[in-house]
Amino acid sequence: VQLQASGGGLVQAGGSLRLSCAASGNIFSIAAMAWYRQAPGKQRELVARINSGGTTKYDDSVKGRFTISRDNAENTVYLLMNSLKAEDTSVYFCNADVTSLSGSMYSVNSYWGQGTLVTVSS
Repeated sequence: VQLQASGGGLVQAGGSLRLSCAASGNIFSIAAMAWYRQAPGKQRELVARINSGGTTKYDDSVKGRFTISRDNAENTVYLLMNSLKAEDTSVYFCNADVTSLSGSMYSVNSYWGQGTLVTVSS
């Protein structure tokens, strides 16, 4: 299973970006999909998560500004980021909990995308 993230870039404070992350490979189903971020010298932190039913969870720092969504048919998760601030500057990683089927065996693993850099200039 591979996760391919895209959509990062340089934006001015107050601007918007939309990140995308598409999962491919041996996918039977995907439970939660999420976006994390990691700034230099800091630990990776959860930004937003969405389960297969569409229930969402956000870090307090992004509530009201970021929106996570997913397209289950395309195995893709999105993160719309509005009103961006300098402190949102980070590498953003997508994550997915994937169930795969090999023969008659199911396995569940957590996969990460390669990261996409978001830089917000003040």
